[in-house]
Amino acid sequence: MKTKNKNLTTLEEFKEKNYGKLGTKKRDELESGYESFKMGALIHDTRLEMGMTQEQLAEKVGTTKSYISKIENNIKEARISTLQKIVELGFGGHLEFSIKI
Repeated sequence: MKTKNKNLTTLEEFKEKNYGKLGTKKRDELESGYESFKMGALIHDTRLEMGMTQEQLAEKVGTTKSYISKIENNIKEARISTLQKIVELGFGGHLEFSIKI
């Protein structure tokens, strides 16, 4: 039987303690920033899995290596139209969204 370490907290507990409950301004800003970071990380990981350089992806999408780097490193947020080009033209995939309420 596993014993629970009382010094550990879950990620949810940490976020609630340090940023407040969902729906508060500080927490919503944290969650929004995470979504942007996650998108860049997904693009980065997919690009590497496909064996592409940033330059190759940029060429397929019609943008610059610098812009791809900024998206991957969460320096710049990409428009939905740009994300669609990255996924469809760059990766040959299909971009889908869902809304959770």
